[in-house]
Amino acid sequence: MFFQIASFLLDVVGGLLTGACLLRLYMQWQRVPFGNPIGGLVFALTDWVILPLRKLIPPVGKWDISSLLAAILFQVLQYVLFLLLVGAAAAWAWLPWLALFGLAKVAVSGLMGLLIVHAVMSWISARSPLADVVWRLCAPVLRPFQKVIPLLGGVDLSPLVVLVLLQVLMIVLANLQAGVMR
Repeated sequence: MFFQIASFLLDVVGGLLTGACLLRLYMQWQRVPFGNPIGGLVFALTDWVILPLRKLIPPVGKWDISSLLAAILFQVLQYVLFLLLVGAAAAWAWLPWLALFGLAKVAVSGLMGLLIVHAVMSWISARSPLADVVWRLCAPVLRPFQKVIPLLGGVDLSPLVVLVLLQVLMIVLANLQAGVMR
């Protein structure tokens, strides 16, 4: 029971911090303004680690390398703590791969969450500062699918199709990660 609780808490804290760093990177890449509740939350969760890193590693064009590095470091730390908890000495060699798979899983999970929020907000016609931010973050992913999937009865099914594809990707990532752990 202790192992399950500790593993769950590591996943929650590691996923939250990693996800916030990845969202910061993505928002900057998409030029989404941070003057909204989501931006404020992202800054509150990440400034303490990204601002010192940014002094060492400046952004490269639209890419905030410090945010990406912080996300990777959070995943490495999460798996170091997990391996210490488990006592799997043989798995230390696979730590970079575990962190990479973990990073990909957090990115896919975060995108799935954004798409779900986007779909719900589109159904209820929410007019809030968050609606525009969520739409701007989801649009680059949905646009290619919206071009090929017609509206059915005025309903956009592209978020559903993307969610299904992302879930398939999560299954693939989980199996790849499990293969590394064996």
